[in-house]
Amino acid sequence: MRDLYSIGEMVIDFIPGSEEASYIRKAGGAPANVAIAVTKNGLKAGMCCKVGDDDFGRFLMDTLAEYHVEALCPKLCEEAITTMAFVTLAADGERKFTFARKPGADMLLTPEEVKEEEIADSMVIHAGSCSLSASPEKEATVKALRSGSEYGKIVSFDVNYRNLMWKDDVNACTQAVMEILPYVDLLKISEEEVGMLGGEDEIPGIMKKNGITLVIETLGSEGAMAFFNGEAVKVPGRKAKAVDATGAGDAFWGAFLASLRLQGAEKAADLDKEMILKAMDYGNVSGCICVQKKGAIASIPTREEIEAYLAEEK
Repeated sequence: MRDLYSIGEMVIDFIPGSEEASYIRKAGGAPANVAIAVTKNGLKAGMCCKVGDDDFGRFLMDTLAEYHVEALCPKLCEEAITTMAFVTLAADGERKFTFARKPGADMLLTPEEVKEEEIADSMVIHAGSCSLSASPEKEATVKALRSGSEYGKIVSFDVNYRNLMWKDDVNACTQAVMEILPYVDLLKISEEEVGMLGGEDEIPGIMKKNGITLVIETLGSEGAMAFFNGEAVKVPGRKAKAVDATGAGDAFWGAFLASLRLQGAEKAADLDKEMILKAMDYGNVSGCICVQKKGAIASIPTREEIEAYLAEEK
């Protein structure tokens, strides 16, 4: 059985390091990074995607293969949907993004490429909101999430609004996310994106209405906040900005999901407060290590690195 089935668009980023003209290549988009983080933490993963037959695409597929992530739709397309993000880190730690999209044909997933048997053979179904930004990707993602919910799987979703994917239409992104919430058990959302759901005060009501078990709000150096059974649970940050840098949020979420599974959670009803606290702490360490290594896919830590970090603190 596959621990994680991950669906989404492929995004390629170039991330400046701390030194001028120092660039790190990062392959991802939330689902790809989460799949790799899950794999490096000792679980199985399936990556459902299409990538370009270019340097970026081949690098991504090689990276996935290196970490034993199975690409369920491993097509290399002549024209890729590829995004480059140039990230500038200011002295005060603020990030500025400039996006550029390569022209290309519509190479997104179709609903036919989402196989029922692959959903049935998975424990966790994961996707991100960018995979709802265009057809047929939206239909494919909705199908995967709906099927996962019907099969009783844990369904995980990452609200990751990007101007580029949504053409600056926050309302369209919010509406698309709200439509899939009835299928979602675990929701990851950043501090900036909480407002898309109406703010923190609205989250308990949204959870109750849609049957959402857990909402994780990432809060950068302040740590992470979870909303679980009507209670707010908070875990403090670590030495680095544990969940506030490109790649680190996905490292957090991948390690978080892996920790839940390693603790025996097979469905949302299995979750309890102590399990969630342990997984959040595990995720914070993962994000911290990722930031210290400057956030590339190769910097997503392994289970052994996370456990060694925790052991050193004792």
